[in-house]
Amino acid sequence: MRLSATLLLLCALAAHAAAPEVPGWREYRSGHLAAARIAFWQAAENGDRVAAFNLAMMDWNGEAGPVDKRQGLYWLRRAAELRLAQAQHALGLLAERGDGVPKSLVEATRWFTLAARQGYLPAQLDLGTQYFLGRGAPQDDRLAAYWYEEAAKQGDAGAQYLIASMYEHGQGVRQDIPAAIRWYAKAAVQGDPGARAKALDLAKRQGRRAQNASSGSFR
Repeated sequence: MRLSATLLLLCALAAHAAAPEVPGWREYRSGHLAAARIAFWQAAENGDRVAAFNLAMMDWNGEAGPVDKRQGLYWLRRAAELRLAQAQHALGLLAERGDGVPKSLVEATRWFTLAARQGYLPAQLDLGTQYFLGRGAPQDDRLAAYWYEEAAKQGDAGAQYLIASMYEHGQGVRQDIPAAIRWYAKAAVQGDPGARAKALDLAKRQGRRAQNASSGSFR
């Protein structure tokens, strides 16, 4: 269920990101799925990577026809080979689950890496987790922290909390309490109550340390 919902969302995002340039998107949005599929197919044949991705999603989910995962994978790989980050990430999800392709966490990491290097936020999060857990890649807190921070810079509250915790404890990064406070505060602004509590607690502790250090200097 999670994967299908993810792919449907990616389909909408991919087409929307390029609308109205991608042929077929208007037809898709208006519910003319058969016409949309034909337009996506024609554009994909001419090398349009977003159209290839949208065509893949339609075939995968059985829109405008029966479910055809084999054909969906063909077009998904075409889009990924043309460096569409959404397609690369989607292939990583499929490899992670073994859905339509052999299950391989190593292959999932490879696809996540390609998409993450293009700045694709969901892939950065997933790649960080691969390194954090040592899943499909050697366990590496340094690389986990790097990718979580990249995702945090894009405004993901969960990543902001994670990198804050890593700065707080010096896990994968040099311990940096002010940096931890900043990232907790950013997550708190987005409505994370746990991050708000952590930011306030660390700030209070920092204040006490500074006060004690100042008092000691006059002795």
